[in-house]
Amino acid sequence: LGYAVARPGLSALAALQDASPVSAVLPVTVTDANGNEVTVTDISRIVPLSGDIAEIVWDLGLGANIVAVDVSATYPEPLLALPKVGYERVLNAEGILAMEPTVVIGKQAAGPPEVLEQVAGAGVPVVIVASSETIEAPMEKIEAVSTALGVQDAGQALAAKVAEEIKAAQALSAGATDKPSALILLIQEGGVQRVAGGGTVASAMLEAAGATNAAADSGIMGYQPVTPEALVAAAPDIIVTMAMGAEAVGGFDGVMALPGVADTPAGQNGRIYLYDDELLLGMTPRTGQQLMTMIADFHPELTLATPEATPAG
Repeated sequence: LGYAVARPGLSALAALQDASPVSAVLPVTVTDANGNEVTVTDISRIVPLSGDIAEIVWDLGLGANIVAVDVSATYPEPLLALPKVGYERVLNAEGILAMEPTVVIGKQAAGPPEVLEQVAGAGVPVVIVASSETIEAPMEKIEAVSTALGVQDAGQALAAKVAEEIKAAQALSAGATDKPSALILLIQEGGVQRVAGGGTVASAMLEAAGATNAAADSGIMGYQPVTPEALVAAAPDIIVTMAMGAEAVGGFDGVMALPGVADTPAGQNGRIYLYDDELLLGMTPRTGQQLMTMIADFHPELTLATPEATPAG
């Protein structure tokens, strides 16, 4: 992937400056998820390596310090105007270093490893944080990012807010009279589809929204290819997919036309829901809000009196 080195325009910088500033306590030395001891002395020029990390940095009040992002950083909107350093898994060392970062921060999926080694070798602190496949992931990432950037107080406040929203969603879904069988379908180019089985963020989201994972119930772990026959056999009441993948095949109608989908209970009842990619699987600070949306779709009887839960459209 290519990268841009142009500085953001004045309007983008003005929008970034609207983020509430916080005071950092530096220097900070952390042992990151890769076991590396990293010392951060300056957070004036931050390059987050994924959309969820960029959103966390923004919500910690450090939006004005972000100088570049990867292509998955689409929220909040001002991040779209910033230079890009590639995609989280296909980063470009030259593009990152051109932004003169004082700290680079990402998850263990970031790479290739040699790119991160080149950036660190140039004297830039590179912090890699863990990202679990559980509903606790947003809070864990917030804690790790805020600690590395010297803004632990802001991190504790943000983590508490996000945890409260997630717990509220879980409490609501716990009152459901039934647990529909749901399946998260990952749509790929070339016609090969995958499902999200047990041990995945996708499965954690379904469970927190009061559904069972049809793929996990079939013995599938991780993300695995699925045949039309297996899709029909799984018989999900609900099919969930990411909006970007659905767009590639023609949206809702395109998903319905995929082999096997129309023959499932979900297809027969039109219970196919398209959600924003980062909201569904990113484990961002907005995870609790996404769960409320899913609960509104999965359990409409629970949400008649909860206007904050907006059904997906």
